[in-house]
Amino acid sequence: MRNGPGRGGPRRLLLRCAALLLAAVAAVTGVATGVATAVAAVTAAGVAFAPPAHSDSAIDTVAKQLRKNPVYVDPRVADQLTPSQAASLADRIKSANKPVFLAVLPAAPEFPAQTVLQDLRSATGVTGLYGVHVGGNFVAGADPQVMSPQAVDNLVGQVLRSSDGNTSAELDSFVNGALPQAKGVGPDSWKSHSGGIDGTGFIVAGAILVAVLAGGWLLLRRRRKAHEEQQRERLRQLRTAVDEDITAYGEELDRLDFRPDDPASDDAMRGDYAQGLDAYERAKALLAAARRPEDVEPVTRTLEEGRFALATLDARRAGKPLPERRPPCFFDPRHGPSVRDVSWTPPGGTARDVPACAADAARIADGESPLTRTVDTAHGPQPYWNAGPAYAPYAGGYFGGGLLPGLLAGTLLGGSLFGPGYGYGDVYPGDGTPAPEGGDYTGSDFDPGDFGGPGGDAGGGFSDPGGGSFG
Repeated sequence: MRNGPGRGGPRRLLLRCAALLLAAVAAVTGVATGVATAVAAVTAAGVAFAPPAHSDSAIDTVAKQLRKNPVYVDPRVADQLTPSQAASLADRIKSANKPVFLAVLPAAPEFPAQTVLQDLRSATGVTGLYGVHVGGNFVAGADPQVMSPQAVDNLVGQVLRSSDGNTSAELDSFVNGALPQAKGVGPDSWKSHSGGIDGTGFIVAGAILVAVLAGGWLLLRRRRKAHEEQQRERLRQLRTAVDEDITAYGEELDRLDFRPDDPASDDAMRGDYAQGLDAYERAKALLAAARRPEDVEPVTRTLEEGRFALATLDARRAGKPLPERRPPCFFDPRHGPSVRDVSWTPPGGTARDVPACAADAARIADGESPLTRTVDTAHGPQPYWNAGPAYAPYAGGYFGGGLLPGLLAGTLLGGSLFGPGYGYGDVYPGDGTPAPEGGDYTGSDFDPGDFGGPGGDAGGGFSDPGGGSFG
């Protein structure tokens, strides 16, 4: 005899609620972490590997699933990315709350290589950064307010160099590089498809809520402690570098051999020298008082001002024209004020003009490498612009907010500087109204020519990291 609707349904619901409560408690206490992870993976996989609906086109099917979950894997290529791998990527994207979308698709007529990105972005209708592995190739594109075309190019180039064609490694590398740089937030539709309980499960839902709140409080404490530890470590790194810069500046003062009471000295020279000495003392005091990484920025700004004062003093003593107020040498700010701009290309990036001192400008003109300022990192000595976001205050004090992102675009440090605080405000359309940010639903109302990323031009090579935008 078959059970009626009123007999089997509540029992199944209670079992489901009990399972949810068990997973929540396990997440807080850590007793059943493996079980909770497995449940999450299966749940996410149920979305990511959903079979196509017969009433939709293939692109519509992918778009529909991406509005529910940031990762989609076509069942025909399920061997390229396992359910647990897809769930892990989706969890990371959701945790970061960034508008990053991933799709693994077969090489098939319904996914044409030259238009799959624009088609998918149009069908999904959500402003964001899209990465697609289709057939044996990887391609990515982004709305400009989420990531610039140059940043997308550099990110894809890094992915292709590090993944060796492995889909999981490819997407993992893409997510690692995308989450710190992508602007905006994930769409609300991801939250609305996280599962739920109907009215008959309120009691169980209350217990889950208590467990989740307790777990959230513990997680918040752990994150706060981890953040404080990260800030202390960044400040420690910065102290070492800036202390070296202060020492080098002090040695430069000693080499001046300037005596204010010398009959050849005038008031202007004495003023320059006093300003240089004051900068030295202020820099030492500011570094001693620094408690956060951002407290280092005034230190390097003070050193930059002091070095310009010393350069002015040197010109007065030599009877030369006073130096132009220019930023310091990009390659090593300890070299003092720059004399002109030179063309420089970072590894894997594009050429840009940067300020250089006379010695480094001459080296570059002779085809030699400039003398760069290196700092210690976990991977050994690196140029300061390739040492990560910890050195943003260090560089910001020397070069100022408005200039620096343009100099460092496409470098490791440059990715941490793109924001309103460094002269890169919101992107606005032609009518003066704010453009949709990452995660906003725009439907197909976007300009494919602005949807930046490689792989769009027919002659550019589908995986070419230098492919530019989809014009």
